[in-house]
Amino acid sequence: MNLLEALRYLAALDQHRHFGRAAMACRITQPALSNAIRALETELGVPVVRRSRQYEGLTHEGEVVLAHAHRLLREAEALRQELHSREDSPRGRLQIGAVPTAMTIATRFALRVRERHGGLAPVVRSLASQEIETGIENLSLDMGLGYTGRAEVSARALQVWPQYAEAYYVVQRGAGHGALTVGAPIGWREAAALPLTLLTPDMHNRTIVDQAFREAGAQVEATLETNSVLALVTALAAGPVAAVLPGALVRSVQSVAGLQARPLVDPVVSTPIGFMTAKSERATPALRAALATAQDEVWLEEAAAHSGSLERAS
Repeated sequence: MNLLEALRYLAALDQHRHFGRAAMACRITQPALSNAIRALETELGVPVVRRSRQYEGLTHEGEVVLAHAHRLLREAEALRQELHSREDSPRGRLQIGAVPTAMTIATRFALRVRERHGGLAPVVRSLASQEIETGIENLSLDMGLGYTGRAEVSARALQVWPQYAEAYYVVQRGAGHGALTVGAPIGWREAAALPLTLLTPDMHNRTIVDQAFREAGAQVEATLETNSVLALVTALAAGPVAAVLPGALVRSVQSVAGLQARPLVDPVVSTPIGFMTAKSERATPALRAALATAQDEVWLEEAAAHSGSLERAS
């Protein structure tokens, strides 16, 4: 049995929560993945996966094995990178997690890293805040882009690399039919009366939005809730609804004809967004290169330009 490969399959199974999807991600057949994990259980002498007719999660022993798997896989990747990289030419994978509202910025960042270092292979995954923080802690992620003001970030002692501040807008259909326009500011209390489509309450962005409505003395009942940013944007294009979006996402819908964005005020909310990494871990060549880009003035200006305040047409 190839222990490292079996641990990689286990990590994929935990990520995808499904034998078939995990097998596809590993580019093997489902029986091959199942057999490898059974062989791992035999080798270790403990049950690792809880099974019925479908995947039901890991056993307690499986969670212990998974924690070691992430560390061993990280060390194996770090070794490969150290052996095949030069200081000016890093090589290897770079695992990036990003909250859904920051995916456009994370994707731009990954492309800039790739442009500077052609030997790197960035992987960008859309994840919830807690998944990002856990992924950095258990070493399944190299870095994450998300809400750095969360109490959990301080509690987990993560290293923060500030990037930009998230501003908020109400976006809905306007009177025109051309490209997106920027209208007059609107208060959160007034916005609460609109037919709003919002992200679901389990997402940190919704926590920020709900807090702003409370500060404005408003109660809001969403016309539609979704945990998908794509679904939220689709609703704007398809129906008579409004959405609360951060600046980075507003810029991503500029090509949708007839939309108008209005800055939200009373209160004005500005939420810090940044990269996070593990504090105590030795950085791989790929991560060192990525962090150099994350602190580069040219990149920070680009991030601010694609996430900051939108200019109102005169």
